[in-house]
Amino acid sequence: MVATSSPTVLKRHVALQLKSLRERAGVKREQVAEHLGCTVGHVRHLETLVSLPKPLETRALLPLYGAPERVDSFLSLVDAAKRGKDWFADFTGRPRWLDLLLGMEVAAATIHGYDALVVRGLFQTPAYARAVILGQEPELDDAEVQQRIELRMARQDILTRRPEPPQVWCVLDESVLYRRAPDRAVLAEQMEHLVKLGELPNVHIQVLPLDLPAGDPAERADTIGLHAGINGTFTVLAFGPELVGDPGVAYTESRISGTYYEDAAEVMRYRDTWSHVQLQALTPEQSRAVLARRVEEITA
Repeated sequence: MVATSSPTVLKRHVALQLKSLRERAGVKREQVAEHLGCTVGHVRHLETLVSLPKPLETRALLPLYGAPERVDSFLSLVDAAKRGKDWFADFTGRPRWLDLLLGMEVAAATIHGYDALVVRGLFQTPAYARAVILGQEPELDDAEVQQRIELRMARQDILTRRPEPPQVWCVLDESVLYRRAPDRAVLAEQMEHLVKLGELPNVHIQVLPLDLPAGDPAERADTIGLHAGINGTFTVLAFGPELVGDPGVAYTESRISGTYYEDAAEVMRYRDTWSHVQLQALTPEQSRAVLARRVEEITA
C-alpha cells in the first residue's frame, strides 16, 4: 500500500531507488542499457525523474540489481505515481523548483526546520505572508501576491490533517520576533498565531535566544549566541516506511531557487546541525511564554 499522496515524491523516490540499487550492485548504465535494449540516455532519464519505468522494465531491472523481492512494491509505487495528481497542480504562477518541496511537505512524516530571518511559510498568517512577499519583491502586482498567499495558506492544511499530520519541529531564531512588519499589528498577530500553533500536539516551536535568558544557570552561557545553524535557514524532511530506504531531504532556499540535498551523508549533516541548534534553544513551553510576552510588548 502506498500512503503518500504526492506523485512528485513517488517519482523522486522511484528514481533515487533505481540509481541507488544500481550503484550498490556495481552495475554501469551502459550495462543496464544493453540489458533493457535501450539507450544510456533512457537509463539516465529513469534515474532523474524524467521517465518512470514500464512494468517490463521494472521486472527486468530489480533482479539485475539484486532486489527481486521488491518488484511488486515497486510496481505499486510506479502505478501510484502515474495515477495521482499533486494538490498544488492547479496553483498557477508558482516556480517549478518549488514543486518538490510542496510534494514533500504533504508526504513527510517529520519536518525539522531552523528559521533564521522570518517565520516559515507553514506558520505564516496571511497578513504576515503578504508583508514577507512584498518585502522580498515589492514590484509584484496584487494578483500575483494574492496567488502566493493562497498557495502558502493551502500548504498549512497538513498541520491539522487527519488522521496523521506530520510531526513538525521548528527552531526559530529570536531575532525573527523583533523583525518588524510595516504594521506592528501584523507582527503581533503572527506571534499570537505561533502561540496557538505550539499548542497543537504535532507542532513544536522552540525559540533560539540571542543571549542567556534571565534565570538560566551560568554554565549555559557558553551555549548561547553563535551556533551550528549560523549559515541560515534550512528544512529537513523524512518520510514513512513505505518509501523503503529513503534518506529524506534537506532543503535550502535562495532568491533564485531552492536546493535539495538528497545524498544520505549530506542529509545527516543537516540533521546533526538541527540537533545542535535545538539543544541550544528554549523548550517549547518556555518558547510559548517568550512569544506571549512578545505579543504584550508589541501591543502595549
